[in-house]
This record gives sequence, structure tokens and C-alpha cells, in this order.
Amino acid sequence: MQTFTLFFTLVFLAALALATTLQFWLARRHISHILTHKPQVPAAFSDKIGLEAHQKAADYTVAKTRLSFIHIALDTIVLLAFTLGGGIEWLTQAWQGVFDSSLLEGTALLLSTLILMSALEIPLSLYRAFGLEAKFGFNKLTPRLFVLDLAKQAALGLALGVPLVLGVLWLMGTMGEYWWLYVWLAWVSFNLLIIAVYPTFIAPLFNKFTPLEDITLKTRIEALLEKCGFHASGLFVMDGSKRSSHGNAYFSGFGKTKRIVFFDTLLKNLNGDEIEAVLAHELGHFKRRHIMKRMAWLFGASLVGLWVLAYLMQASWFYAGLGVTTQTPATALLLFMLVSPVFTFLLHPLSARLSRKHEFEADQYAAQTSSAPALIHALVKMYEDNAATLTPDPLHSAFYDSHPPAGIRIARLQTAS
Repeated sequence: MQTFTLFFTLVFLAALALATTLQFWLARRHISHILTHKPQVPAAFSDKIGLEAHQKAADYTVAKTRLSFIHIALDTIVLLAFTLGGGIEWLTQAWQGVFDSSLLEGTALLLSTLILMSALEIPLSLYRAFGLEAKFGFNKLTPRLFVLDLAKQAALGLALGVPLVLGVLWLMGTMGEYWWLYVWLAWVSFNLLIIAVYPTFIAPLFNKFTPLEDITLKTRIEALLEKCGFHASGLFVMDGSKRSSHGNAYFSGFGKTKRIVFFDTLLKNLNGDEIEAVLAHELGHFKRRHIMKRMAWLFGASLVGLWVLAYLMQASWFYAGLGVTTQTPATALLLFMLVSPVFTFLLHPLSARLSRKHEFEADQYAAQTSSAPALIHALVKMYEDNAATLTPDPLHSAFYDSHPPAGIRIARLQTAS
């Protein structure tokens, strides 16, 4: 058993080293590629985006990627500290005896670990908002709003997380051999509930949503919705400008709770044709059932993951190989949550490729139901306003990007127009 424990430790360290090294290497490639193409606007955009805007996007992307070096290193150090460094075992021992119930002790272990890990992210979040984003003119956050957001996120996390963790640990401890199936059903139900209540109960905690007042634009959008067979509970404008100058649009909820939301920054920067085309793209995701497909993928992957956890929970080498001697459902779940991303890291390109495929399909739908030229104009404006690089490293993009590179995306839309 000791030999297998050591073997698993070495496998974990090898997988972590591979994932960390690959992340650094991809980031360095990305920076090098962007800086190489910084002096000149790509030919496909030379008449649409100025050199100054192109170089700002390059500098912004390079700055974000350099910040990711710190994030990668911090994640690796924290993971090692909590596992082989004895952090989880120390917290487990610290909580023992505090409560009369092992269920409450397990819940305290999970939540305290997640709180500590979140707290370690705060300095980077502060720099990202008030350093990097402010430097490039995007940050609109105030220190007061930053603190309020943190407080609300913590309160919401506890309000939702405590019952969820209690329920999961109770199912793991009482439902016998097939506990993983009951936990999966509870997890799916929880996610569907959050999707249903998010638009009306959660999102308004952080942003103000007002009905779209532009009658002309509202009429155009309602006509598009009717044409696409999409029924929404309302059209809303979100005050995204109070945190950032980045723009976006989305729809959330399902059934009678579906609503369409525009960032106020998006409405400010796009004209009516362009807004309609962007919305048509978002509706393309709905009509092509992308959201349902992604949810099915997520729920399927979580079912497999819980099945694997059910096996690992019975294996002493799983705990010992990661620096934990106390074998409980809580420590098993926590270890699995922390280390599974290391072993699944190489699956990122598959997920990214599927997402890019969906984006192409949504673009095609928008070209058919609205206007390909209008969507092109909107995308170019959004690339410029958001300082999105036009020249990402192809390998970095293939590994991470959920959206196709700008040049490829625009070229496809031009053939559809």
C-alpha cells in the first residue's frame, strides 16, 4: 500500500508539473506572438481599427497574460500547501471536537478551505481592478463597491453553500453504495434552481436592471424575438458601467423567467442594426440548443466525476498520497475538488473547441435572421472597445479561447453576407 501511495503522489506531482509548465509555456507563446504582430494592424482590419487601438489591445492582453503568471504560480503553491503541505489535515484536526456532529465538522472543513483560498485571491483581484483595468481605462469600481461586492458574494456563498454542502455530505454518509447518484440528482436540481432564480433574485443584488425604454429599439427587438420564436419575460438594461466600461449582452433563466439583458455600455456604443445583430447571435445559441447541450455536458461530466469519487473515497492511497490521514466524506470530496482540475487540464482544448463551434453556429444564425455586415460592424466595435487582441497565438487560442479568433470569425461572416 505504501508503494502505491508513493506512486500516486508522484503521479499527482507529475500531472501538476505538466499542467503548470504547459500554462507558463502557452502564456509565453501568447505574449511573444502578440508583441510580434503589435507594430501593424492585421490586413483584414486595417480599414476598421486604427493602429493606436490595435496596440492598446496588444498591451492590455500582454498585461493580463503576465498577471496570469502570478495566478498560475499562486494556484500551484496553494494546492501543494493544502494537500502535501498538510493544510487540509491541519484544518481537519482543528475542527474536530468543535461540533458534536461530524456532518457539521465536515461542512466547516469544506467552507473554511474555500474561504481561505478565496481570501488569497483578493490581492490579485484588487490589482486587477485598480491596477491593470484602471491603467487601460476600463475600471469603474470604487473601493467601497469592491468591498460591498465581496461582502455580498460571501453572504450569498454562505447562504447557498452551507445547505448544499450539508445536503451533499449527508447523502454521502447515509445513502449507501449509490450515494453518488443521489448527490448528482441533488447537484442537478440545485443548478437548475439557481438558473431559475438568478435573474430575479441573485443578479439584482449586484446590479440595477431597468426595462428597455428606447421604443424604436424595443420594437425592433420584439419583432426579432417573434421571428425567432423566442419568448422572454422582459428586455432589461443593466448598469454594467458602474464596474467596467466593457460591454456585453446575454439572456438568462429558462421557461417563464427568461429575460434579455443589455449592458448600458453596449447600448451606448452600438447602433440599432448592430444591437439587433448581436441579439440575433445570442438567440442563435438558444435556437441551436447550445445552452441545453452545455448543461448536458456539464451534468454528464459531474456524474462521471462523482462515480470516480465514490471509488476513490474507499482507497486509502488517495488520501495518503495527497497528504491526508483523516478519511471522511468531507476530506474525500475536498481533495477531489482540488486535484481533479490537475488531471483534467489537458481536456481544455476539447471544451474550447466545442464552444468555438457553437459561436460559429450562432454567428451563422445571426447572419440568416438579421445582418452579417451589421454583426461584423458590431464585433469590430466590441473588439476595439474591449481592447480584445486581433492576433492571439493560435495554439494558446486553441487551448483556451471559448470564442474564435477575430480574423477567422470575421472571414466566415463575410462569406455569409
